[in-house]
Amino acid sequence: MKILSWNVNGVRAALGKGLLDWMAAAKADVICLQEVKALPGDVQGVVWPAGYTVHWNAAEKKGYSGTAFFLRRQPLAVTTGIGSPLHDAEGRAMTAEFADCYVVGVYVPNAQPELARIDFRQAWDRALLAYVKKLEKKKPVVFCGDLNVAHEAIDLARPKENVGSPGCSDQERAGFRDYLAAGYVDTFRHFEPGPDHYSWWTYRAGARERNIGWRIDYLMASAGLKSQLQRAWIEPQVMGSDHCPVGLELA
Repeated sequence: MKILSWNVNGVRAALGKGLLDWMAAAKADVICLQEVKALPGDVQGVVWPAGYTVHWNAAEKKGYSGTAFFLRRQPLAVTTGIGSPLHDAEGRAMTAEFADCYVVGVYVPNAQPELARIDFRQAWDRALLAYVKKLEKKKPVVFCGDLNVAHEAIDLARPKENVGSPGCSDQERAGFRDYLAAGYVDTFRHFEPGPDHYSWWTYRAGARERNIGWRIDYLMASAGLKSQLQRAWIEPQVMGSDHCPVGLELA
């Protein structure tokens, strides 16, 4: 199974920047998009690449947040949310159930400048972990998307300058460590221990060209899937958003 995840920072903008060509070439079984910022009706005239079924979870607030699935592998079911009314209004999660596993696409809330939304963010982290652990009682889980945290210093180009910043706070990093403690594998780090691998770059000051970035997009897998991990990767050459796609292949 080939799974790809991408925060497109507005699906309508991404459509004008090569999204359809990337999807067609990817030939993924599952594509999870985050921050689509659109309702299904906003893109109803789009002809998506052949073979994909489309599933949408738009936020109640128009033009905000939202997630989507594009599936070439037939799921048993697709559901939205993580069972938390506080968070589910923002369209931040979708789950596709397959015979052998669940795939959960998520767009984790940003803590906001001066950590103004850190309480909401921490509640989300706890709710997501409880949700995937509940699913895992039935079968293994892959959860993926923009997790909005650079877990360790190696995961951003300028760690010292960003200590305590949104995405780099002690609270957010502790939330990520809770996933690891629960047995979930950071699949990219399973294969690649080295530095200078990022999935998000600010639009300012030519950061992407200089690779001054953050790794905040992840594919996390249940420990029971560890033997099936074939490869995990980042696609920094793919433009169209301030994030780039990340991928995982399972046997």
